[in-house]
Order: sequence, then structure tokens, then C-alpha cells
Amino acid sequence: MIAPAVEELGRDYQGRTRVVKLNVDENPEVTARYGIASLPTLLLFKGGRVVDQVVGAASKRVIAAHVEAQLN
Repeated sequence: MIAPAVEELGRDYQGRTRVVKLNVDENPEVTARYGIASLPTLLLFKGGRVVDQVVGAASKRVIAAHVEAQLN
């Protein structure tokens, strides 16, 4: 549902941050480690720690605002 926006953001922020997707069906240990209960869930990391998250089908604009907040 949000895959196209995430892919666009990966291109938009290339060189500034990494945007990656993870298949939770293939990586259930990650879901458990971060307590992910709803999909989609986007986790934003800084220095190896989760600093923000977006839960639910958010627009590209909303996701970009969360990313920008962490880059500044």
C-alpha cells in the first residue's frame, strides 16, 4: 500500500539516509524485537536506535516530514 511512496523516498533521500524495506513474514524475529503489532509500520533509526515510527498507511508527505525531522 505504501511501497511506492517508500521507494520514491529512497530515491529522494539517496546519499542522505538509507530507506530499506523488510518482509516481516520472512523476518518474524524483527517484528518481535521491535514490538510491531500493525502493518505497515515504519521505524526510523538514528545511531542504531529507533527514534520515531509511523504506523498505518501514511502519505509520502507525512513520511517525509518524519524523515526530515530526524535529519535536521
